[in-house]
Amino acid sequence: MSSFFIKKKSGSAVSGKGEKAGGPKRKGDGDGGKGRTKKFSKRLNEEISSESENEGNEGANRKRKGNEQDEEIEETPQEKKLRLAKLYLDQLREQEEKKAEDEEFESDLIAGRLQEDVLDQKGKLQRLIAKELIAPDPAEIRLLRGHKLSVTCLVITPDEKYIFSASKDCSIIKWEAESGKKVQKIAGGRKGTEDRHIGHTAHILCMAISSDGKYLATGDMNKLIMIWEPATCKHLYKFTGHRDAVSGLAFRRGTHDLYSASHDRSVKVWNVDENAYVETLFGHQDVITGLDCLGRERCVTAGGRDRTVRVWKIAEESQLVFQGHEGSIDCVQLINEEHMVSGGDDGCLCVWSVHKKRPVSKVKQAHGLHGSAGLEAANWVSSVAALHNSDTVASGSHNSAVQLWKCGQGFRDLKPLFSIPLVGFVNSLKFSNSGKFLVAGVGQEHRIAAIQGAVSSPLVQHHRQTAAPCRTTCTQTVTTTVLNTTSPSPKTAVVSYQTVME
Repeated sequence: MSSFFIKKKSGSAVSGKGEKAGGPKRKGDGDGGKGRTKKFSKRLNEEISSESENEGNEGANRKRKGNEQDEEIEETPQEKKLRLAKLYLDQLREQEEKKAEDEEFESDLIAGRLQEDVLDQKGKLQRLIAKELIAPDPAEIRLLRGHKLSVTCLVITPDEKYIFSASKDCSIIKWEAESGKKVQKIAGGRKGTEDRHIGHTAHILCMAISSDGKYLATGDMNKLIMIWEPATCKHLYKFTGHRDAVSGLAFRRGTHDLYSASHDRSVKVWNVDENAYVETLFGHQDVITGLDCLGRERCVTAGGRDRTVRVWKIAEESQLVFQGHEGSIDCVQLINEEHMVSGGDDGCLCVWSVHKKRPVSKVKQAHGLHGSAGLEAANWVSSVAALHNSDTVASGSHNSAVQLWKCGQGFRDLKPLFSIPLVGFVNSLKFSNSGKFLVAGVGQEHRIAAIQGAVSSPLVQHHRQTAAPCRTTCTQTVTTTVLNTTSPSPKTAVVSYQTVME
């Protein structure tokens, strides 16, 4: 109660400044009440200042809310609709731009693929990969043993997971490409056991696998063609009809049409799906030593001692004849639909175009010379391989090396890249479809006849074209060799398209 009256008195004193207070003063009020009055005055001032601050804050908040309300009031419903419509249109525009970018990217991919297919069909597709290759380190080699006699032929499955090799010991071995492990072996039989043995009983000279990996075909000296299931190595069919050794086999890409060549100088066409013979083509004047085909309904053959390379047009029942070697032509491979590479015992490596009867490029003594002074002779080119639709080819001989070559513009020249040291006779060479690795089948003698001076045990060599060291799988003796590339990503860096000059 006393504080109330004192506060009231102080308030009246403040409001009535300069006026005299009424009533007599007591002594106690003048002495002891003086400190108490100052204390209450101070508290009163603090309360008044805090109340004024609160009032100021409330005023600012009210003003701010008023301004916001004014801003909200300033936007009419039509303006709000317009603003929201603009936001919606911006979102649609962003979505459409992103969609257009994706569609453009997809259309570019599709256009590139279509262009590649067209160039491939015309034989004018050339991927420039040779410049990316680096010579492998000879120290990075491993051996895997399997066959008892020389390796004569091999193929790589389309998925590049497995390699099949065949030998003069009549056996077929399935290898795991990555690890080099032997997956399965189809043993060969002895001569005279043809009726009861499932498999070959004579030297296997050639083999081929369909582009979908469904069928594996092998041919031997006993005039037989056998069809297998690659996944299980199960025997399916046996084709008879040739009158001499079967020396070449190839499936037409995208089909199960099988072409076979023989020492009887004929080319036969088979339908594997129907287990049926189709027709026979004649023309060579000597034994046929090699055969290859791609997607067109045609195949190419090497005619041995008749010194011709022939392109067979199956539908038209006609053939094109090419001449240029000075000796027996032992091997031939298609680079694309209109260019091919061949090798012979004259030591020459030739590149051909279907539009010219003579080689468009030729390298003499491609693998050097052998023999004593004054009696030198060129080393045979016993095998060739081409990375399809590219500028890279490989050749093998018995000079203990596989040579890689770069094809120039329009395939008009061949330049050596580097050689891969091997010991033995290179009887077969195959590139994988992607170009990641090269497999070589090597033996101590030629696949058809024994050659004096060829030494060492049969090999299958697997050269991987990756930035990391490449592992090789081998048969009687399997050798792993590293084949490096300058590109950190060879799968994307190897492709460059250009039109090949006719």
